[in-house]
Amino acid sequence: MAHIPDGVLSFPVLAGGAALAVGGVALGLRRMDEAEIPKTAILASTFFVASLVAVPVGPSSVHLLLSGLMGLVLGLRAIPAVFVGLLLQAVLFGFGGITSLGVDLVDIAFPGVAAALIARPALARAQGWRVGALGAAVAAAGVAGTAACVSLALALSSADYVPSLRVIALTYIPLALAEAALTGGVVAYLKRVKPEALGLAEEAAA
Repeated sequence: MAHIPDGVLSFPVLAGGAALAVGGVALGLRRMDEAEIPKTAILASTFFVASLVAVPVGPSSVHLLLSGLMGLVLGLRAIPAVFVGLLLQAVLFGFGGITSLGVDLVDIAFPGVAAALIARPALARAQGWRVGALGAAVAAAGVAGTAACVSLALALSSADYVPSLRVIALTYIPLALAEAALTGGVVAYLKRVKPEALGLAEEAAA
């Protein structure tokens, strides 16, 4: 339930999410240059396709977020990349909503990007199995952050949602495990064969 549809959230939550989303997209675009556009577009397309596949889990459903992986590869540029994917999903397929687009962006992109930015210095110095472990930890933290953000947005909108939040949060556990395995493997492979794809040169030099 990372995509929250229109009509669910209160106006203050929607307004706060929109403001944070505008700031995040602006920061991401400021870090964008022409050389990074192809890589950003590829990962935006990957997110768009992967997150269309929703798997029912209990009373809710989950789908791949890839925010941790995108944060490690793109940094802040992952925020506008996720925004484009969410916007197209809302317009073309009715996933999420237009009014809730800002909150959905904050819920999905911000936790993974934040975890990735925190982990990047350690990842630049890591070797061997620690590389995959750090990638997995970033992915799991991103999913946990998304679960917390979705729960917070619902709780702030209406007390009626509170009784169901624990069940909704539990549905993210299998997603966290799956994303951790996927991201850990991808990051370990990239660090070994194409470390420049992770953009870790500055962190390694520091």
